[in-house]
Amino acid sequence: MTPDPDNRRLLKFFIVSATSLFIGAMHGMLQVFPPIRAWLDSIGSPYGGPGHMIDPLAHAHMNLVGGVVTLAMGTTYYLIPILSGKVVYSQRLVQHSFWWLFIGVYSFYTAQMVFGSWEGYLMLHDRVAMTAAHHWYGPVVALAGTCMAVGFMVYFSNIVLTLFSKPDSSNP
Repeated sequence: MTPDPDNRRLLKFFIVSATSLFIGAMHGMLQVFPPIRAWLDSIGSPYGGPGHMIDPLAHAHMNLVGGVVTLAMGTTYYLIPILSGKVVYSQRLVQHSFWWLFIGVYSFYTAQMVFGSWEGYLMLHDRVAMTAAHHWYGPVVALAGTCMAVGFMVYFSNIVLTLFSKPDSSNP
């Protein structure tokens, strides 16, 4: 069986999914080590304060969005032509949905880890500086979240447009 060249473009969804699940698993393992857990607890994990940025926000987003959602998107793009008999509406939108989601997930994870660690340190050593540092958190996280949202919307639009398009005449 010769691989469909369009399907080869989906490989990045599966690579990013596996990588994200690996990062999320390593993150989860590290955050339960007693010294790390004690530090996270001292800065508010998982209920508030900077600690919640690392556990659970960064950890959960890497596993759920980076791992599971990316896998689901790639799988949907692969299966929808098989199950519906229709070609995916736009390969360009497939690529856009991937890159917007990828940039959003990894920038969100990075922002949560950086701000959580930075503000956690400042919380224990310089509370006044922590307030100043937090000033940048909202815009950075909003930008990352917007990238993820664009990826989701492009994906959803592409799926809806595919399902409402005419059936592919070459695929009975």
